[in-house]
Amino acid sequence: MNAREQLRLLILAVLERQPEHGYAIAQAIKARSEGLLDAKEGTLYPALHALEAEGHIESRETEVAGRVRREYCLTEKGKKALTEARGDWERQVRAVGAVIGGKA
Repeated sequence: MNAREQLRLLILAVLERQPEHGYAIAQAIKARSEGLLDAKEGTLYPALHALEAEGHIESRETEVAGRVRREYCLTEKGKKALTEARGDWERQVRAVGAVIGGKA
């Protein structure tokens, strides 16, 4: 799984809990990873647009404190993609663990 695919997995996982706007997604990724992962604006928004174009997420404009924000939510197709991506990630982690974990 490359960095682009990892970011997509992280976005879908954040949106699994509740709809969020872009900045909140980035903050959730950073907070949940205890600061180890950082979704930069230059990669986050293109990933959001791609996920929306593929039908994995939907967006709508909402007004918060007088400001219009685009809020993203997970679709049924996105839930299925998240399940598949989690499986891919778990297989990758097991494979790396088998190589570096010292198990014969």
